Amino acid sequence: MFAEIITIGDEILIGQVVDTNSAWMGEKLNAVGIKVVQITSISDKSEAIKTALSTALTRADIVLITGGLGPTRDDVTKSSLASYFNMKMRVDGETLRNVENFFTKLNRPLLEVNKLQAEVPEGCEVLLNEYGTAPCMWFEVDGKVVVSMPGVPFEMKYLMEDKVIPKLKEKFSMPFIYHKTILTANIGESFLAELLISVEDNLPEHISLAYLPKLGQVRLRLSGVGANYDNLKNEVDSIAKQIIGIANDYVLAEVDTTLDAVVLTELISRNKTLSTAESCTGGNIGHMLTLNAGGSAAYVGGAITYNNQIKHQVLGVNKEILENFGAVSEETVKEMALGTLNTFQSDYAIATTGIAGPATDNDEKPVGTVWIGFASKQGVKTKLFNFSGKREQIIDRATSAALTFLLYHLKKEDK
Repeated sequence: MFAEIITIGDEILIGQVVDTNSAWMGEKLNAVGIKVVQITSISDKSEAIKTALSTALTRADIVLITGGLGPTRDDVTKSSLASYFNMKMRVDGETLRNVENFFTKLNRPLLEVNKLQAEVPEGCEVLLNEYGTAPCMWFEVDGKVVVSMPGVPFEMKYLMEDKVIPKLKEKFSMPFIYHKTILTANIGESFLAELLISVEDNLPEHISLAYLPKLGQVRLRLSGVGANYDNLKNEVDSIAKQIIGIANDYVLAEVDTTLDAVVLTELISRNKTLSTAESCTGGNIGHMLTLNAGGSAAYVGGAITYNNQIKHQVLGVNKEILENFGAVSEETVKEMALGTLNTFQSDYAIATTGIAGPATDNDEKPVGTVWIGFASKQGVKTKLFNFSGKREQIIDRATSAALTFLLYHLKKEDK
């Protein structure tokens, strides 16, 4: 079963609004066995809407449209759909009552232009939008389904979960889809693919393996499609075990998660705490860790010691080391890591110092030079990295490397 998503709005095309709707819809559709074959963003123009819909229906069984359903003149989705399906407009009584109740609750006057929200193409079925005034319209043509929904995220999500997906499940017989994700690090995508050649060569047709790289990490996603969920799950999980056995040295997690979440899970399971000292990463490590609810159980805090004087005052980095070796050096990152451990009284500490660019005045330390230090009661370990890319990429790579460096040493403690 194939679906296409069409988002309507000039605000999306010019970058004023980010299309988060499509990603959310794709996830929900996939969970019920509907595969999204294309996502298309188009302008608020009638011909663009009709052309996109006509093309989508050649490759998809289901077309989901969001946007362009407001009461103003620039919202032309309803009239465009009526023209495409050769339908006249009608006033939907239930939608009109919904609009009237909506404005009554807000204690605001109901304008004639707002009443136009109740006008819909005569051949569609209206799915009542209880969270707004824009109607959700369901069309059926030649065994295919077209659904038009408002672009406001919370309205669209309510309609998808409560109205559209249940109705799609009633109409179509859909297979089960099962995903298994494995998070890896410290190995490039191409090298990982080389390791897994034997697995890929023996995959059955209904199971696929995707590589999802992200700055120092690669997520492996196994996806299976089948009529029996339990059999499918067992089959995919068995292949996942093969992959983990082959790539065990690089596997960080056997679920779809983030590197920072893995770090916190590992620390909490050990009843250990972490602190951070960041120079070149500018607090990005701490930011990533604090995105996770409950992270305070393991992450006690950190310091952004960007300036040398602050490195000395806050972390106790020796001034002579800074003068003799520079801020970006193994000697400095050692002092930073140990100073963090002492200052925050944590079980572990991670420190970063480097040159994120875009320029450097030190020929011996090019842009992308980053030292990372890991400290514990047993001592301090360091590693030199040479990253490529622009400033933001180097910061992200250094953040990922620091968290992976920590996990590597946690695993060593287990052995």
